[in-house]
Amino acid sequence: MTTVLTDPVGLAAGLIHCPSVTPDDAGAIGLLAGWLERLGFTCHRIESATGGPPIQNLYARRGTAGPNFCFAGHTDVVPPGAGWTVDPFAGQVMNGRLYGRGAVDMKGAIAAFVAAIARRGDNADSVSLLITGDEEGPAVDGTVKVLDWLTARGETLDACVVGEPTNPARLGDMLKIGRRGSMNTRITVHGTQGHAAYPHLADNPIPRLLDMLRRLTAEPLDHGSPLFQPSTLALTTIDVGNAATNVIPAQARAGFNIRFNDLHSSASLEEWIRRTLAEIGGDYDCAIEVSGESFLTQPGPLSAAVSDAVQRITGLRPEFSTSGGTSDARFIKNHCPVLEFGLINQTMHKVDEHVALSDLEQLTEIYQAVLDRFFEAE
Repeated sequence: MTTVLTDPVGLAAGLIHCPSVTPDDAGAIGLLAGWLERLGFTCHRIESATGGPPIQNLYARRGTAGPNFCFAGHTDVVPPGAGWTVDPFAGQVMNGRLYGRGAVDMKGAIAAFVAAIARRGDNADSVSLLITGDEEGPAVDGTVKVLDWLTARGETLDACVVGEPTNPARLGDMLKIGRRGSMNTRITVHGTQGHAAYPHLADNPIPRLLDMLRRLTAEPLDHGSPLFQPSTLALTTIDVGNAATNVIPAQARAGFNIRFNDLHSSASLEEWIRRTLAEIGGDYDCAIEVSGESFLTQPGPLSAAVSDAVQRITGLRPEFSTSGGTSDARFIKNHCPVLEFGLINQTMHKVDEHVALSDLEQLTEIYQAVLDRFFEAE
């Protein structure tokens, strides 16, 4: 059966049929590459396995002249979970909606971009797709590896739209122009185990851990900046693992996540954390892992092109936002201006994830209008 490349619903359903739960590709990258080759793209399959099982990635480009407009996204999805009323990988249409894991996050957006390119027909514009199978996972063998590959071959991106679901309630609500940074900290406080009836013969690590957490959470990190909401520190675990009621434990652990705006860097926050812990002292370990720095794409030609396209198709002028979690835009921002715009995010990662067929059609029209506007301005 021949796939109609101008139909975003059929394309999205085809991708949903591939149960590509990270790190399993399940044929999704190959399916997408086949469509793009029919549209005249040169496709490069880039496999990487530095962080675990092999990850399938794709870079596809049509046209050789500049500028190079890139659409970025991911074919991997989170596990479906239990309780679906439909098969999560059937790509079923019911009541004007397409159901399936990845319908919103973000196989629907990938389908819309392919359909937008197909509707524009053959032309000399340089358009590329950077698609990974490692966005929902550790993100060490995905987008960053493709960007390294592009750098090594001397190929550049001039502008990029990531198709993450950005809209809270209606298509056209929100355009992401940046993201907060993210870092995770794990603290282990060491003491000396002992009998609860003889606390003077033990060194209880729990009060010291509580004191550390109290100091770290005593004041807000900041009150926000002009284009960012306030930074947050969220405790994610406090764990002693003590099943006995009469034993003082030898260790106590805690973890927290910081989402930080452009008033901080991971280095400045790490210095603050380690200084605060040192003031309390004692025997402890502190491990810090940074997922990404905060970044901002200043409003300019790219945001104007996307905003104008959204308003033309939906009648809404999208809000510029830096809210939400991390995305692969945090890697792309080192290479070119990058924005995020996709579907409504209300059902992403949920049971019965779905997208309205009308939203898929409008998103396709928006992406087509973005390409028209971008290349007309050159």
